[in-house]
Amino acid sequence: MIKRFRLVGFLIPLFLLFSCSHSADLTEVKIAEVTRSIFYAPQYVALELGYFEEEGLDVELQTIAGGDKVMISLLSDNTDIGLVGAETSIYVASQGSDDPIVNFAQLTETDGTFLVSREEVEDFSFTDLVGTEFLGQRVGGMPQMVGEYVLKIHDIDPQNDLNLIQNIDFANVASSFLGGVGDYVQLFEPTASQFEQDGVGHIVASFGEESGQVPYTVFMAKDTFLTENPDTILQFTRAIYRAQQFVQTSEPTEIAEIVQPFFPDTELELLTNSVERYQAQGSYAADPLLEESMWEHLKVIMDEAGELPADIPYQDLVNTEFAEEIINE
Repeated sequence: MIKRFRLVGFLIPLFLLFSCSHSADLTEVKIAEVTRSIFYAPQYVALELGYFEEEGLDVELQTIAGGDKVMISLLSDNTDIGLVGAETSIYVASQGSDDPIVNFAQLTETDGTFLVSREEVEDFSFTDLVGTEFLGQRVGGMPQMVGEYVLKIHDIDPQNDLNLIQNIDFANVASSFLGGVGDYVQLFEPTASQFEQDGVGHIVASFGEESGQVPYTVFMAKDTFLTENPDTILQFTRAIYRAQQFVQTSEPTEIAEIVQPFFPDTELELLTNSVERYQAQGSYAADPLLEESMWEHLKVIMDEAGELPADIPYQDLVNTEFAEEIINE
């Protein structure tokens, strides 16, 4: 017994020494995601499967609700990389920033919200929204702009044909619907499926399917951070690309099992259903390259919503060098 104790006592310091030296070899990177959603499954896969560590990175993930708040965190250097809608980089650049926020790796390429009806609707048509109370998202955010864009495609005037509610914070939209606000609501997964399972709502349409490809959620950083840390950005992008490829080729159940630690209060079946929905409509980008056609479509959507502050060229706010190098390796 004494010998065993001495052996363990000898090994523990060695283990601690190895762990500390291993951590010291990793480059720390702070990420701020705009919300916690199964929509960002490839990011969680990269974390859970150790892809970042294998690339030499120690990634710290925090959730900061609201695109404007993520931008503030990036601009104040409290965050190295933000995961948020590409429109936020346009808002910052339009204010004349000397150090613009630049998009370098795309994660999702469709809208991730679903239209949920309070009552069950047979043979739903978007014209069913006319005259109803629609609980939308924050003005100027991608969910709301895409929502309005889709309504206009279906010849619905968002401001006049229905009662559009836009004054509720993103984090409180779901709870407001539960509290009785709205006939329809725009929700991400897994909340949309949770509402359907609980009998408080019914998914009737996908805004992602209706609106087409768009750089909905993108990893971005200050231009100076990209310039000063090219190796870190390459390592980061490589880890994300590996995770994207994994999500493209794996079954929804396997993906859901891997990312479940990030959703401890959500049943595995619900997560699986959510992943399956996003895979089916092509929401998860297959690679990190943000294409110019998507950037232009983003500006069309913003302009339709009256939220495009400036027509900023693709080359000014999108850096494809890292994504192209990783894809071509």
